[in-house]
Amino acid sequence: MKLYSKIILAFFLFSLVNGSIAQSGASLNKTGTTAAQFLKIGVGTRAIGMGGAFTTVESDVNSMYWNPAGLARIYSREATFNHIDWIFDVNYDYTSFAMNLPELGTVGVFVSVLSGGEMQVRTLEKPEGTGEIFNAGALAVGLSFARKLTENFAIGFNAKYIREYIWNESASSFAFDVGTLYTIPLLNEFRIGASISNFGSKMKMDGRDILLIKKVGAGEGNIINTDIQLDEFDLPLIFRIGVGVDVIKDANQRLTAAVDAIHPNDNSESVNTGFEYAWNEMFFARAGYKSLFEEKGEQGLTLGLGINYRIIESVKIMLDYAYQDFGRLKNVQYISLGIRF
Repeated sequence: MKLYSKIILAFFLFSLVNGSIAQSGASLNKTGTTAAQFLKIGVGTRAIGMGGAFTTVESDVNSMYWNPAGLARIYSREATFNHIDWIFDVNYDYTSFAMNLPELGTVGVFVSVLSGGEMQVRTLEKPEGTGEIFNAGALAVGLSFARKLTENFAIGFNAKYIREYIWNESASSFAFDVGTLYTIPLLNEFRIGASISNFGSKMKMDGRDILLIKKVGAGEGNIINTDIQLDEFDLPLIFRIGVGVDVIKDANQRLTAAVDAIHPNDNSESVNTGFEYAWNEMFFARAGYKSLFEEKGEQGLTLGLGINYRIIESVKIMLDYAYQDFGRLKNVQYISLGIRF
């Protein structure tokens, strides 16, 4: 059996095992039981416009988030800058770069930063503020590699460092992503993809804020330093499997449809679905629906527009916008700027 056949078989076995585990523990709700929740914020305005159904999309630098195997068909250099006005005035920025190295594959790097801004320290005694200021946020930095093992089969990997902080406490971890993508060229570029994201070590907060100074004994007593015992939490492990097909593809237009099934370790299973219409690979319209069948989910309809403009023969600018309905939390706006050269 060839190597790529073994890898595909392993992914399908993994999905079957996950399905049986989910059925045996269906009554257990694990929402809110993992750390680094910012890793679940989707990136790439094109991807969000398609409802997050991006596991089978290739030749896009943002594939490194959804399925790093999609990088294998990048044959030049590409960079993207994403800004997200997240809910409750939280800002999320994501930057990535990938380039093809002949005879080796595609390598990339990405940085994501979440910032909540400055906030006042409040206590029970001083609910209006103590005069101190603190902030909270998160950071992820990673490297990517993807390679085509055959003309139609690709595999990709991410290795990343993750950090979260609030006031004087922080937690960090290392994690890996792996993905595969297989194309059936005779069926309108029918694609099958799968990925596992955020497989890594647990996170535990540490810092001077958990230090307590206690006075023990009568009179002046003794001063004893103690630490608050904090628990450690898993990363939000996500398994994705998807199918995609170019329903229409000719010299002037393309219509791509995609569906992804999502199995997280801290929520119920869900489905993402989306479409992208392209005219001359210059103007794009996108629509999708995110997190179908998720228990008590708020995410829903997504819409997007994009334009790719060639400045000179070898340089192309990509500008994209996406809107995502977030139910009772209103909506989220996505803007990205990319360059291919």
